Amino acid sequence: MSKIPPPLNPPRRTLLGPGPSDVAPSVLLAMAQPTLGHLDPAFLLVMDELALMLRQLFGTKNECTLPMSGTGSAGMETVFVNLLQPGDRALIGVNGVFGMRMAEVARRCGAEVVEVSGEWGRAFTPDDFTRAAAGQKFKLMALVHAETSTGVLQSMDGMRDVADACGALLAMDCVTSIGGIAVQVDQWGIDAAYAGSQKCLSCPPGLAPVTFSPRAADVIRARKTAVQSWYLDLNLILSYWGGERAYHHTAPINMLYALHEASRLALEEGLPEREKRHFKNGRALVAGLENLGLQHRVPESERLPQLTAIAIPEGIDDGTARSFLLNEFGIEIGGGLGPMKGNTWRIGLMGAASTPANVALCLAGISKLLEPR
Repeated sequence: MSKIPPPLNPPRRTLLGPGPSDVAPSVLLAMAQPTLGHLDPAFLLVMDELALMLRQLFGTKNECTLPMSGTGSAGMETVFVNLLQPGDRALIGVNGVFGMRMAEVARRCGAEVVEVSGEWGRAFTPDDFTRAAAGQKFKLMALVHAETSTGVLQSMDGMRDVADACGALLAMDCVTSIGGIAVQVDQWGIDAAYAGSQKCLSCPPGLAPVTFSPRAADVIRARKTAVQSWYLDLNLILSYWGGERAYHHTAPINMLYALHEASRLALEEGLPEREKRHFKNGRALVAGLENLGLQHRVPESERLPQLTAIAIPEGIDDGTARSFLLNEFGIEIGGGLGPMKGNTWRIGLMGAASTPANVALCLAGISKLLEPR
């Protein structure tokens, strides 16, 4: 008979990577509340309150706004599998890992994908999409608002006009931006957006908020083919999140408690105040890193305040350095992906982890790391 392991006792870390971020104590406490049935009237109230708060976080009045069961990637798949059918055409911005992933998911939906190729570490302009479209029509145009793999903040100015010229719905990845910096779905003319619970909302990973405009919802209802994923089929799931309350799958009750509390904390702080906090701490981190002689990988006007991409100094091994920070300071930071692998650190100051104390801790750790040995 195999030995039974002891009860879990994970070490305490300060999560300053690209996600997940540190979770607020009250969010963890919310997860420990009594589990209810997924059709219990008390839980249905939690669902209604959460949907209302998510609309505020997305900056929208969309009725079709809800958290999907799954991580941010499930949110991505939800957007593409519901809006695209075989033979549809999609125009997708690729300047990082998550743009690449959007293009791959769209292809798996049977769509013809035209990629708008961009430099990793740089944002797109509307002209980039106009040139790639070359006067063609598309069902969907998609891009990443906050590219987690590079630390780039994408302006949405002018993107709605390009989508209109293409006859396309406009979709946006805001996994790393929601709850940290402004997300204005209605103001920017976004038809579909998806996010994640584990970044600036400081909730454990496992839920993916999504929102769809009335126009996008009409497209989903008018599909001629079944959504390829039964689990992510909004025509079915909305019967549970809407007035009918028809069973689809068992909701992750306690995770929804957690997102409810995380959303409540974000709105209680105030979204403008929360954005100011992320910008202030992000600037302080960058200033401190530059004082140590480190260089940012992204131009100042295109940087995410909550996720900083720093060039690793010559002679420093990425894996050894991050292990040092973890073992000596209890800090987790992220390495680079794609062409930034091995030459870039990604440092997150997201949600509950975006504090002056964590800026000081991170700078102390990296300063010690860079000392001659």
